[in-house]
Amino acid sequence: MKFSLSSFFLLALAAESTVASSWFSKAAYNKWHETELERWLSDNNVPYPTPADRKDLENLVKSNWDAKVTRPYADWEPAQLQSYLKAKGTDVKKGTESNKQTLVSQVQGLWHESADTASNSYNSVKDWIFDGWTDSQLKSFLDRHDIPVPQPRKRDTMLAAARSNYESVAKKLNEAAHYPGDWLYESWSESDLKEFLDERGVPVPQPSTRDKLIASVRRNSRLSAVKAKESVASASSSAKAAKESLSDALLDSWSDSKIKEWADSNGIKVPQGSKRNELIALARKHRDTLTGDKIASSASSAYGAATSNVQDQYNSMTGSAQSKGDDAFNEAIASWSDSRLKAFLDARGVPVPQGGKKDELVKQVRLNKHKAATGFSAWTFDTWTTENLRKWLGTQNNKAAKKAGASRDELFKQAQDSYASASKSGGSGYASVTSYLASATGAAKDTSFDTWSDSDLKSYLDSYGVPNYQGSNTNELKAMARRNANYFRYGTSTPHDTFFGRLQGGAQWVFDQLKIGVSSGRQSAGYEAERASDAVKEGATTATHAAGEAAQKVGDRAKEEL
Repeated sequence: MKFSLSSFFLLALAAESTVASSWFSKAAYNKWHETELERWLSDNNVPYPTPADRKDLENLVKSNWDAKVTRPYADWEPAQLQSYLKAKGTDVKKGTESNKQTLVSQVQGLWHESADTASNSYNSVKDWIFDGWTDSQLKSFLDRHDIPVPQPRKRDTMLAAARSNYESVAKKLNEAAHYPGDWLYESWSESDLKEFLDERGVPVPQPSTRDKLIASVRRNSRLSAVKAKESVASASSSAKAAKESLSDALLDSWSDSKIKEWADSNGIKVPQGSKRNELIALARKHRDTLTGDKIASSASSAYGAATSNVQDQYNSMTGSAQSKGDDAFNEAIASWSDSRLKAFLDARGVPVPQGGKKDELVKQVRLNKHKAATGFSAWTFDTWTTENLRKWLGTQNNKAAKKAGASRDELFKQAQDSYASASKSGGSGYASVTSYLASATGAAKDTSFDTWSDSDLKSYLDSYGVPNYQGSNTNELKAMARRNANYFRYGTSTPHDTFFGRLQGGAQWVFDQLKIGVSSGRQSAGYEAERASDAVKEGATTATHAAGEAAQKVGDRAKEEL
């Protein structure tokens, strides 16, 4: 059973927060087991001594808790901080664009939850840890632990069953439940883990292992759930604004005599000589307090017609977006060279068909598009700059490092050969190489391609077999390089169609469906709905702005890193 985004959307609109409300002046980690303290430190890349007693571990968690949980933005780069401020509709103070301290201060004033709320959430992990799971993942968890669920298995009942049995399952397995270990994800494949992160726009550590993937999923699960609820709340608010605007538009479409007739039928005195704007103001003043309100009932009819098939249409819309993302990936890899396709599979530990034809290679890449890279390879240097390739070769005493005028292609080939030689010989030499790569990769790779020359960019695209770049300007070449590099490295492009991306259109989508539904609901809503349709198209600017603004804000938030 596939996870229905619309089901999440509808459930989240009606859901109430179940986060524990009592703090008891104690931090959640005070009751954690030593292994949970170590796990949290490891997940958040905080080094800790081994062995260490519980008190030392707890103090380490305490000293990092504020930055990692209650004020995660404190670790953000200036660009991320600026992005958050923009999403909140706040201008960055002039002259402080690169001043991290000032930016952090601004973000702090707008942050969406209090320190207590963030900390309290860890008193009851079960309330949010399952939120991002697909229906099939929930079903696998329940089946694996023999947890019965009434038929038909709906998402809300499976979530309730998983949450209510979470602690008993942990106890049965003799595992800690306050900050769960890898046991919780036993039924998840590595592709499932990577897909979870891909959909939420979380950069997947490359190369990666199953343990690293689980750590990243666990670390990002809570903030992911919070952001999803924020997205849904924005869409809900816009849906309400759109409905109210339909009533306003319908009222605006009535003639003066129609308004007077309505006022008479509801016992409202209309002053003699009232002008149209006074009649409309009078009707708006009384419409929400009266029964038998024809405006409200007519608007409700039109709104009901607009949203009667909302789930099917939303499923169709999100399914189409996912399909387009897959089509873009498939289109890209179809033009890749055989060597690129084989390297993609090799980096993920997927056996490469010997003598396989290109169609077979493409098929295998498609099947493994969510699988994470499992280790270093000769392709680790793929996006390294010329300067860093030269520096790396220098550590290997390679003559190319000192060769004047050596091209990037030449340095790249030498780096690949040097790695292959170390990998083949193994031992301490190879250990030294991988140790260097682990510490240098993040700083060495240039995923923006900003420092690359046009000739290097074209050569890089040639390695993919990307055609038709002739005549492209530098920015277009960089965009093509980034797109293919991201597909090669992550299996998916830097996600536009993330989980939040699919929610980001929620506000505008609801309003669009409302306008579409006015047309399909005219027969049931009658003459008033038809007039309202015209008025919505022509003058319902309030709801349009509200929906548009909410959609933009949600979209911007979706682009932020978790």
